[in-house]
Amino acid sequence: MNEPKPILVFDSGIGGLTVLREARVLMPERHFIYVADDAGFPYGGWEEAALKRHIIALFDKLLAQHAPEICVIACNTAFTLVGADLRATFPTMRFVGTVPAIKPAAERTRSGLVSVLATPGTVKRAYTRDLIQSFARQCHVRLVGSENLARMAEAYIRGETLSDEAVMAEISQCFVERDGCKTDIVVLACTHYPFMANVFRRLAPWPVDWLDPAEAIARQARRLVPSREVLAPGEDIAVFTSGKPDFATQRLMQGFGLKV
Repeated sequence: MNEPKPILVFDSGIGGLTVLREARVLMPERHFIYVADDAGFPYGGWEEAALKRHIIALFDKLLAQHAPEICVIACNTAFTLVGADLRATFPTMRFVGTVPAIKPAAERTRSGLVSVLATPGTVKRAYTRDLIQSFARQCHVRLVGSENLARMAEAYIRGETLSDEAVMAEISQCFVERDGCKTDIVVLACTHYPFMANVFRRLAPWPVDWLDPAEAIARQARRLVPSREVLAPGEDIAVFTSGKPDFATQRLMQGFGLKV
């Protein structure tokens, strides 16, 4: 019997750990390679064509080096831009993508007012507009592109303190009141953001459902990966494209049981 291959989880930074956490629960017998493209982070400042070339060239190396069973792209910005290109360039590899959870939000909302909190790249992507057209035409969907929140979330995960005012400046546009109704669902359309969900809940002017896609992504990965009776040999590792994660990041990875 062939040795089971690892599952590769990819993100621009450390936000994809939210997806890794859920994937481990559903696939406890598997090993994972977590790849953080910290050399390219944040993706929001990249020109689209350059970012596409960068990610495809990176995957050319990653697939040759690690030969994973599947690849989970735990990054809305990357997948909405380059998901189709990755599948076309590497047709024998299966990719599980991350897209804004607009469909479940539209199914769940009672007020009809939904906000999508994302990076500027995800907000301006045609992919995101197509999801709204396909699944949420009956809703009023506000797209909120935050320039700073992914970077702030990385700092928060590492234990740095953020001011309430700074966080509120990034999320305040999510809260809409019209015709006696209020926003009742905010889609967290960046895998970094769920790490800050408790902060968002505390600062929100009224209670909303903060929609985290991590579990749905992990469930889709589980469907594609054959289950095993016994634990696969090996260990879970973290790879940083810079080759030099700082001490706080190394400690965080160790806390997640990842060998850097």
